[in-house]
Amino acid sequence: MNKPIDKLTEKEEETMLLLWEHGPCSVKELLEYFSEPRPHINTLSTFVRLLEQKGFVGHKQGRNGGYNYFAIQPKSEYRSSALSKVMKRYFGSAFSMVSNLVEEEQLDADQLRTLLDMVEKKKES
Repeated sequence: MNKPIDKLTEKEEETMLLLWEHGPCSVKELLEYFSEPRPHINTLSTFVRLLEQKGFVGHKQGRNGGYNYFAIQPKSEYRSSALSKVMKRYFGSAFSMVSNLVEEEQLDADQLRTLLDMVEKKKES
């Protein structure tokens, strides 16, 4: 990941999650995927345009004459960047973050063993 990824607002992130899940769609179609209370269509249109300016979203001409919007930024890249920022800001290191998850009983021994297996397999490859 060479370019730092812009931070998204909560609503922009929600919009991106729906675009990643449902693929290219118009603003009107995208609106249907939001849970209640849904944003106003003009508000959602603004979110989409801002996401396009930030380089997260692209558009192409749709069949009905409008535009279909789609995610340009891969979800995996955004997730990795967001996790890295949270880890650095709140925990300082991956070890500290995992330790906190163990202390908060969010991660059990079996899950830790699975993580250790993943680390070992990664070393071997």
